[in-house]
Amino acid sequence: MTLTDAAAARVRELTEAAGKPVAGLRVGIKNGGCAGMSYTMELAESAAPTDEVVEDKGVKLLIDPKAVLFLLGSQMDFKVDRLSATFAFSNPNETSACGCGESVAITPASPEALHAPA
Repeated sequence: MTLTDAAAARVRELTEAAGKPVAGLRVGIKNGGCAGMSYTMELAESAAPTDEVVEDKGVKLLIDPKAVLFLLGSQMDFKVDRLSATFAFSNPNETSACGCGESVAITPASPEALHAPA
């Protein structure tokens, strides 16, 4: 998983404004929404022993182990327009998304993709 410059800058802003020590941004997925799944994000005070730790552009992401195969190859961006500001994912494992933009259908990558050369 990688971040755009805009996403990395926004994550840095959020961690600096947290008012307490932050180990990183925990990223995962959960069941729900009209397309079946949605992305989750929260500032984490510590890394869990099972988290996949990804560092990109000076930002630390803690990937929930249940989400690794769903997020493999994804890029997280931060987009601002006239009416909203939001994190957006470009995920090669997405098979569809709903019209609301909050929910996606994702097929997990094969475990072999974890060990493929970059």
